[in-house]
Amino acid sequence: MKKWLLRILKLLAVLIILLIVWFFRNLRDRHPKYNLDLTISGADAPGNIKAGFAAFPITPEVVDTWNDKNGDAKFKEEDGDTYNDNNHNGKFDAYWIAGFSNKRAANGVHDDVWARVVVFDDGKTRVAMVSLDAIGFRHDDMLDIRNNIPEELGIDYAIISSTHTHESNDLLGIWGESPLKNGVNQENLKYVKSQSIAAITKAVESMRPVKLIIAQDPDGASDLLMDTRDPIVLDPGLRLIQAVDKETGSTVGTLVAWGNHPETLWSDNLYISSDFPHYVREYIEKGVVDDDSLVKPGVGGIAVYINGAIGGLMTTRGSQAVHDPFKDTSYVEPTFDKARAQGQKLAMLALSALESPDTTFDQASLSVRAKTINLPLTNNMFRLASGLGVLDFGMTGWFKTRSEVAAFKLGPVTFLAMPGEMYPEIVNGGVEAPEGQDYKISPIETPSLRELMPGDYKFVIGLANDEIGYIVPKSQWDVKPPYAYGKESDQYGEENSLGPETAPLLYEEYKKILSELPE
Repeated sequence: MKKWLLRILKLLAVLIILLIVWFFRNLRDRHPKYNLDLTISGADAPGNIKAGFAAFPITPEVVDTWNDKNGDAKFKEEDGDTYNDNNHNGKFDAYWIAGFSNKRAANGVHDDVWARVVVFDDGKTRVAMVSLDAIGFRHDDMLDIRNNIPEELGIDYAIISSTHTHESNDLLGIWGESPLKNGVNQENLKYVKSQSIAAITKAVESMRPVKLIIAQDPDGASDLLMDTRDPIVLDPGLRLIQAVDKETGSTVGTLVAWGNHPETLWSDNLYISSDFPHYVREYIEKGVVDDDSLVKPGVGGIAVYINGAIGGLMTTRGSQAVHDPFKDTSYVEPTFDKARAQGQKLAMLALSALESPDTTFDQASLSVRAKTINLPLTNNMFRLASGLGVLDFGMTGWFKTRSEVAAFKLGPVTFLAMPGEMYPEIVNGGVEAPEGQDYKISPIETPSLRELMPGDYKFVIGLANDEIGYIVPKSQWDVKPPYAYGKESDQYGEENSLGPETAPLLYEEYKKILSELPE
């Protein structure tokens, strides 16, 4: 009896050891010793600007479809849901749509999702900006792209950001078949990386001497989004850069920046889509149409959409109406008509702003400051998900994860690249210290980052080179009762954040790199 018990205990000990080894193997650093500390000074004299744009699809091939018996948008065989084995391999080859909840299997493709790229060059320095139609892209995966960009392309610095669409396939891992299963299709992930590199290559090959047209609409789009968490602070400004070929006068491409969650289609949509950015880009390129009638001509070229400060939470939720700009109707329920109407209005605002630009220039110096940082991961659910291999947070130390901050300046335009979903009050001002806060402190993240940014035109790139989740001002951190703002429960945000120190640490890093950004 004792020998039998001893054998059981030895077996349990071996299993526990194996589980511990497996757990910590999932936390391994995939890019050991990687460290970026990049400073590029602009040329002594402004150089002639070149720009190139490209768009390559990263759309998954949805072969197997399924039958949602009870209409809950979740594939559950226990509910009687069945799948159609269209490739006859005896299993459900699902693509899990990221955002909202697990089990949301794609049932087709509404519109392509893309890797869209713009490359800027001042004759000395070359920067590539990639925007993926994805909910997010982890830093380790970004490095796989950056480290495989061909040297002959001459890219000095590359930023890979995400639009944060909640209607495309999971590239982070946490929206799979169950909370314990990684939702990333590895073959598709490889495809996303290869297509990103191909798009960068094409953008470099297509570079042309350009003049850059800068335009803005500070508040015309404010009725298209809402802040679902106190304090109410938006980042509604629409910011644009149009690159026009100096020789032909044609548009090479347009960069569009706006801060909102692309989740207008909401949680019941089962079709792969980039959500409203699809319509924004289409209408800017080809013109805004009402049914079959052209209402406003497009500018041509390739449109690239980048997201901004969307924490807090910037969204167009199901309860918010979007008014059709051409018809006497409003859309409240999440539909493609609602996303289309939103895209129409945004494109109309963008095209109108480009007709009355703020400034135009064709010579500038390009300067860059970028830096690797290590952030503490204190979120226990993120820790567990990482150890189980559901969420890919490679660790550089004891629950510390590598990320990156960056800023670059092109003439009068400054870009600030942020590795997650920054709360707009950190960017624009308005951080508060409400009664009921967990930490009895005054606001730390002040003055606002846009106050610290040089230049006349200030672009924020959200989810840039990483997706670390929400970046919550520490003085607004609120998970314990009594809750802030007289709420009966905590507000959404903290459960999808690395932890309360994330915002103060990032803020200090941005203060440093902005002070070090060469003129």
